[in-house]
Amino acid sequence: MKSKTLKVVKKWSSRVITTLLTITLIFMIFVVISSKASGGEPSIFGFELKTVLSGSMEPGIKTGSIIAVKPGGDMNRFKENDIITFLKEKDMLVTHRVVEVIKNNNQVMYRTKGDNNGAPDSELVLSDNVVAEYKGFTIPFVGYLINFAQSKNGNLFLLILPGLLLLAYSAFTIWRALSELEKGTKIVPNVDETTPQ
Repeated sequence: MKSKTLKVVKKWSSRVITTLLTITLIFMIFVVISSKASGGEPSIFGFELKTVLSGSMEPGIKTGSIIAVKPGGDMNRFKENDIITFLKEKDMLVTHRVVEVIKNNNQVMYRTKGDNNGAPDSELVLSDNVVAEYKGFTIPFVGYLINFAQSKNGNLFLLILPGLLLLAYSAFTIWRALSELEKGTKIVPNVDETTPQ
């Protein structure tokens, strides 16, 4: 009874591990292909996935997280407490909270602040520099993985990794099958079929 339960546990744990590995591989392949196709950050269902590289928005948004932001729309629409992603310098995006909206004729500017920072950002953000709005979706620590996947070494690793995992899983499956076969063909001592009369 105990060995039967152990076999069931092994079988299910093998299935769970295989499923998790498959999902991880599919996700990472999607991230790489999506980012290469779009020429930048990966996107899904109209949301762009951004990696958080600083702790300025902790504890709500952890360093190394990925966040989903919604690009497009009227960039003059934001109000106090909205969280926006904006271009701070060339190729540098920041996601901070709006603490004040300043309207000057037809120009709208935002004073922003990281939740974890002691003071507001030193420069106002022009509405023209806002690229997206944070919608509250975040996954901790996955950003580190995505950043690595988008690097040159990460791309190479992701090309090799599926083959290595498949090879390792095949070797494990063959080893397990041989072990089961060996157990089933253990030599049973010959018993004389004739019994003394």
